Amino acid sequence: RVHVDEIATHSPLGKIVAVGVQNQALPRDQIKIAIEDAGRHVVHDMERYLPALGTIAHITPLLGLLGTVIGMITVFDAITTHGVGDPTVLADGISQALITTAAGISVAIPSIIAFRYLRSHINEMIVRMEKQAIHLLDVLERRQGHVLTAEGADSTTSYDVDDEPTA
Repeated sequence: RVHVDEIATHSPLGKIVAVGVQNQALPRDQIKIAIEDAGRHVVHDMERYLPALGTIAHITPLLGLLGTVIGMITVFDAITTHGVGDPTVLADGISQALITTAAGISVAIPSIIAFRYLRSHINEMIVRMEKQAIHLLDVLERRQGHVLTAEGADSTTSYDVDDEPTA
């Protein structure tokens, strides 16, 4: 016998399947609502870290730009204090500006790549889970021996979780 709770703990799709199996005696529209609700929770769990990654990808270039501005302020402050005669003072501020720009871009590029990859992967998983959920509804209909509707929820034959008919 398959344990529904065990199915729910092994994968996002397992959580959705478990909800369908737990509600298999209900009419199709009610099972569908329960599966959709479970699907929303599963998708939320899968996407929980994407906003943080997206924020990192977007703000790191701005932080690099901020560092550039601060570095250039340092350069102009050095010019005001020491004049243009000492190139090492100017080079220090320019170096600071370039390092912060490079650091911001260096963090942003892999963050954007990771964000886009994960977003795409999650979207593909969502589409596959939706297809499987529809298939599950069809299987549950066949197992009950009739179309699951609010009017015709009674079934003369019920099935166990393992697809074994019971009287």
